[in-house]
Amino acid sequence: MEHVIEQKSFRFAVRIVNLCKHLRSTKKEYTLSKQLLRSGTSIGANVAEAQQAQSKADFISKLSISLKETTETKYWIRLLRATDYMNETEYQSILSDCVEIEKILVSTLKTLKEQ
Repeated sequence: MEHVIEQKSFRFAVRIVNLCKHLRSTKKEYTLSKQLLRSGTSIGANVAEAQQAQSKADFISKLSISLKETTETKYWIRLLRATDYMNETEYQSILSDCVEIEKILVSTLKTLKEQ
């Protein structure tokens, strides 16, 4: 399971970087995109860091941070859509990727906490 979340969160981070470059170059939007860039790339960074966790508790902590960053990222994505910086197709596409990562993290954390 860890490899799936590593791959998906990395690919998602690439999408976030590209979206932020697009928002800055074509929409001249810098403030929201900076927040999105920070939270959207932090998901995968914390997943990667979890792979070197010193304990199960540390592993759970890092994945929990990833989950919090996923929630924040969804907020920025929704805000960008609500303020017309993204069209509906772009919004649905990137939001669905974010929700998929969120579901994997929730499921993984639930399983870990039950063990």
